[in-house]
Amino acid sequence: MEGAGLAMKPVIKVAALCGSLRRASFNRGLIRSAIQLCDESIEGMKIEYVDIAPLPFLNTDLEVDGKFPAPVEAFRQRIRGADAFLFASPEYNYSFTGPLKNAIDWASRAPNAWADKPAAIVSAGGNFGGGRSQYHLRQVGVFLDLHFINKPELFVQAFQPPSKFDSDGNLIDPEIRERLKQVLLSLQAFTLRLQNQFDK
Repeated sequence: MEGAGLAMKPVIKVAALCGSLRRASFNRGLIRSAIQLCDESIEGMKIEYVDIAPLPFLNTDLEVDGKFPAPVEAFRQRIRGADAFLFASPEYNYSFTGPLKNAIDWASRAPNAWADKPAAIVSAGGNFGGGRSQYHLRQVGVFLDLHFINKPELFVQAFQPPSKFDSDGNLIDPEIRERLKQVLLSLQAFTLRLQNQFDK
């Protein structure tokens, strides 16, 4: 059959996590836009949103006979099954959010589900556009053995004109949408490069 000898391009599975639990969060809107971009124009990559709201506060007393609570185990399975990660990280008090730190800590419990996987961070907010949250998250990623792409960076100054998001938190700025696409393409290329290295 014609083309039968051609290798299929692997589909990269990206788990997307948002540090804000608010439904109309601008950062959650960035994830929705990223999912749309992959479906419409980025072949070979699929993004799935992973909700961190159901996770209990980290408490090792909840680990019984080496097992995690059901919501935590389900979350950890999705993290283990991902090839890469996309974090949408709002900035709270010069850092990333408590819910996101809680999720990161649960998945880092042995065996560490984050290790040796690539990731990208995007953020939206005031002033610096969430930039300080990104830099703090990168610092935590060092211990987790996460491999973040360095460029391009995306810090969306959400309250500066023109409007970046609508009242439901959906991204409506075409320039930001294109910059988000470039982040995703960089994550895709970096993921494939890492996978090739680990396969050798």
